Amino acid sequence: MDKSFLAYRIHLSDGNVRGELETLSRDQLSPGDMLVRVEYSSINYKDALAATGRGRILRKFPLIGGIDLAGEVLESSDDHFRPGDKVLAIGGGQSETRNGGYTELACVSADNAVLIPENLNTRIVMALGTAGFTAALAIHRMEKNGQRPEHGPILVTGATGGVGSVAIDLLSGRGYDVAALTGKTNQKAYLESLGATAIIDRKTLELGTKPMEHANWGGAVDNLGGEILAWLTRSVKPGGNIATIGLAAGAELHTTVIPFILRGISLLGISMDVAHALRTELWNCLGSDLKPRHLDRIVTREVALGELSDCFDAYMNGSVVGRTLVRIQES
Repeated sequence: MDKSFLAYRIHLSDGNVRGELETLSRDQLSPGDMLVRVEYSSINYKDALAATGRGRILRKFPLIGGIDLAGEVLESSDDHFRPGDKVLAIGGGQSETRNGGYTELACVSADNAVLIPENLNTRIVMALGTAGFTAALAIHRMEKNGQRPEHGPILVTGATGGVGSVAIDLLSGRGYDVAALTGKTNQKAYLESLGATAIIDRKTLELGTKPMEHANWGGAVDNLGGEILAWLTRSVKPGGNIATIGLAAGAELHTTVIPFILRGISLLGISMDVAHALRTELWNCLGSDLKPRHLDRIVTREVALGELSDCFDAYMNGSVVGRTLVRIQES
């Protein structure tokens, strides 16, 4: 197949990062086990960091952006995948060391590809994308470590973002009482529609200074890091779990061992680098018992490939709510 195709490629020139829509040929793709006709991708905070140069995400240039993709296999040299299969691939070096998903055609590694469950499709899995998978992985890790609804409410920080929005939906669907911590109190109705039963204004939060504060939370899903995460270690109930995912408020953590040894709390680092079997298991769960109930509300924007350049600044200034779906193929 020698057909040219469109892709959003990121360049480094004179110290400046820029992305633009280009016409490419197949020999400009990364090596891979299968050729995929990409149907959908998504925008994650990490994608915005890469496209704007605000974060050191790409390790070489130029590269096609987009850490997520889903589409149809056209060719495959791996026995586990056949032409016509619908697959997804998230992370795995996409838009870091190899070309990503903002493209009509992609070469994908079999190690990073997952067959899309029959009760899902390419649009739904990209409505979830890395953000949704991360939320599911956080809940999986917490429950493997004993988290249960009866232990008390779960606090979700960075609640209006992609991970936060999906986490609220999934936790509520599993019977948890969910509180949302946000600086966007004007999104109260949105958060409540996903299942949050309490909305806490981040700007009015009293963090305290004691090694242990009053234990309010059964557990937490934290997208912020920094002083908020430190406060969470001091205010989660005995035996509770904190899933730490992001660092929007800072990468440093200043706390003590006291709540860990006196309350037995657990701090669970959530990394996308998990075994292929677990990746497949969680996607199957997202199509069955862990299926989100409000994706139509969480996807607040859908854009075409050619509209990408106008999307990233909103992530940098913190004005985005929910998920942005990227439509690659036009009908």
